[in-house]
Amino acid sequence: MGKIKSKLVKRTANELIKKGIEFNESFEDNKKILGKTMPSKKIRNQMAGFLAREEKKKIEEK
Repeated sequence: MGKIKSKLVKRTANELIKKGIEFNESFEDNKKILGKTMPSKKIRNQMAGFLAREEKKKIEEK
């Protein structure tokens, strides 16, 4: 449908970024970084996609 992400995904992704975990603009790479630490596959995939989009925005801003 749209690009709406739940507050849980946004909040957790921003906390991971603040902790200093390096993510990149590739969905597949972010998925591997998150690995088995996520409670479910759906949340892991949503977070990996959100992180990829955020990293792309950072690169475009520079």
